[in-house]
Amino acid sequence: MKSDMDRKLRDFLGAKTAKSFADVLGFETVGELLRHYPRRYLKKGELTPFDELEIGDQATVNGRVKKVTARALDSKIEIKPDQVHRFRKQRTITKVVVTDGRNDLEIAFFNQPWLLTKLTPGTAALFWGEVTKFRDILQLKGPGTEILDEENLTEAEIERRARPFRPLYPATSKLSTATIERSIKIVLDSLDERVEDSIPDLVLRDEKLLGLREALQKVHLPDTEKDIHDAQRRFRFEEALVMQTILAQRRAVTDALNAVPRPRKSGGLLDEFDQRLPFELTEGQAEVGEEIFADLARPHPMHRLLQGEVGSGKTVVALRAMLSVVDNGGQAALLAPTEVLAVQHHKTLTKMLGDLAEQGMLGGAENATKVALLTGSLNAAGRRTAMLDAAGGAAGIVVGTHALLEDKVQFADLGLVVVDEQHRFGVEQRAALSAKSGENTPHVLVMTATPIPRTVAMTVFGDLAVSTLTQLPAGRSPIQSSVVPAKEKPDWLQRAWTRVREEVGKGHQVYVVCPRIGDDVKNAGDEEGEFVEGEEEKGKKQQARPPISVLQVADALGEILHDLRVEILHGRLPAEEKDAVMSRFAAGDVDVLIATTVIEVGVDVPNASTMVIMDADRFGISQLHQLRGRVGRGKVPGLCLLVTDLWAGSRSYGRLEAVASTTDGFELSRIDLETRREGDVLGVAQSGRRSSLKMLSVLRDEDVILAARHVATSIVSVDAELAEYPALRAVVRSALESETTEYLEKT
Repeated sequence: MKSDMDRKLRDFLGAKTAKSFADVLGFETVGELLRHYPRRYLKKGELTPFDELEIGDQATVNGRVKKVTARALDSKIEIKPDQVHRFRKQRTITKVVVTDGRNDLEIAFFNQPWLLTKLTPGTAALFWGEVTKFRDILQLKGPGTEILDEENLTEAEIERRARPFRPLYPATSKLSTATIERSIKIVLDSLDERVEDSIPDLVLRDEKLLGLREALQKVHLPDTEKDIHDAQRRFRFEEALVMQTILAQRRAVTDALNAVPRPRKSGGLLDEFDQRLPFELTEGQAEVGEEIFADLARPHPMHRLLQGEVGSGKTVVALRAMLSVVDNGGQAALLAPTEVLAVQHHKTLTKMLGDLAEQGMLGGAENATKVALLTGSLNAAGRRTAMLDAAGGAAGIVVGTHALLEDKVQFADLGLVVVDEQHRFGVEQRAALSAKSGENTPHVLVMTATPIPRTVAMTVFGDLAVSTLTQLPAGRSPIQSSVVPAKEKPDWLQRAWTRVREEVGKGHQVYVVCPRIGDDVKNAGDEEGEFVEGEEEKGKKQQARPPISVLQVADALGEILHDLRVEILHGRLPAEEKDAVMSRFAAGDVDVLIATTVIEVGVDVPNASTMVIMDADRFGISQLHQLRGRVGRGKVPGLCLLVTDLWAGSRSYGRLEAVASTTDGFELSRIDLETRREGDVLGVAQSGRRSSLKMLSVLRDEDVILAARHVATSIVSVDAELAEYPALRAVVRSALESETTEYLEKT
């Protein structure tokens, strides 16, 4: 039997109005309309007769305009109705005398001269504000008004419009908030008192939540602020419950899959590697390692997110997990988002393992394995060798890009997939991996150097267990950061280049990072001619130049740094040349490296003390934090200079000041996410979809998300198919079918 929430709007509103909702907002059912919540509320006072008004009350009155006048405050000129347009940008006062037939009330509206043409004598309207008295004349302070004469309103409609809280809805020019409000009232009046609720009765009682019918009434037609608060709290919990139920079901599906247990073994590669480590693992690295080993020992696939600060030692943790799998006869694949990073990871792992990565080679350790690299830039022979090593099992570790998922790439026994930098696997990718592992599913470890607030991790990565590294390994030096306003204080930029020379003079090395390469304006991070927020001169927005490039900066610094060893690095250089440049810089044969963000992740040069980031406002907060993490990696204190043409006081300049003020990645992540829309946080804005969250904020509502996660986990643990909860099952199914929650599948 179809519930009221599933019924068609045309059954309640008529075909014409229902078609408007379908065409404009895409709403066809009662549920879709009733879940179109007010974006805010117009707070009025209680509808009060004129002769019962009391000083200090917030009140609403229903009266007719008796007289209206307007004048300019500066020139004292009286404004005529046909002159209103001339005074729109001037300070004005419009005085309206309203009557109920016996008593008068005077109301003053500032800087709203157009009311002179709207509130003409005889017009019926609602007026609200704080009741005051001046020279024995009652007035309304901070007034608002709504004209009633434009529609044929009943007494009941006037009463409804005069409610203390008037809902204002997301609307369009084709579908006004008044039409939406009126339609919702019609539907609510026709709705059954008992509506099937997606939140189980026991949960409603335990969490002290309103039932669905009562919540809908109070969110759309509130009488008090408590009504609004209680209704919104209920709908925030419902949204969190739906999302967490989906994620709990995902976890249940993963837990039901088969995986080959890969428990830690004594006397293998892992033990040998640990004995050779030239440093002690941090307490965090050791603890996270034990969490991962416990997961790998289970007969069900691990699905874990490893997050940590730049330089917190995630690579070591991931390598130890891979070695545990290799010790058990399996293979591990490390997937990087770009070829450059794949190559860097391959070099890092090979260097860390030493002769443990030289199976079959002269000087290789007795129990060594191979670390293969598989990228698109390999020549045919190199690619064929890497694929044979993966398919035959000779390569215990295979590093590459997502090309590793291609059908033609096969593994002898793929036991673990490590994914670098937030590249999650959706359903299709997991199926592709499973196919490479026969009947068993590989364990999955997702790594990110971008700290993720707990609420976002529970929401976007909610089907993953989360491990966090917060400690930095011993020996890491502090990093000082400063904003360099090059346009406002050009001498500061000159001082920056002097500082570069000083650092090189001390035997240190320097990065100069630019947003683009420079051989083609179209590869800029911003389109030419885009306006940069906050870039103003004499109060006017200035057209932004293209972001500065590696080639421009190299040319400009040619004379300033003429006696230093300067080289450039960017993604368009041939692979061999990129490797050669990076090798020379790592060896100390290059003083200043002018580069794009190819150095953002994976580059480890302990002697690099300074980074100058040009057009720093063109980068996001998290990216700036990651770039900055390339310096201060040894015993030399780090320095990061954020160069910008923006003027102090703009929002983008404020972001740079935030980066300069702290090296706490989690604090910066919170600041970064607070400046974004919810859709950006959830990863749906970039795809053109809307976030499905209407009430819930993943940044603000941690307590709600935690409570919903606990409830969802409890429900799914005993009833994964939600057979006993048909209303919740229907809402979950609707969410999964909606484009607005597609990020749960694809991000």
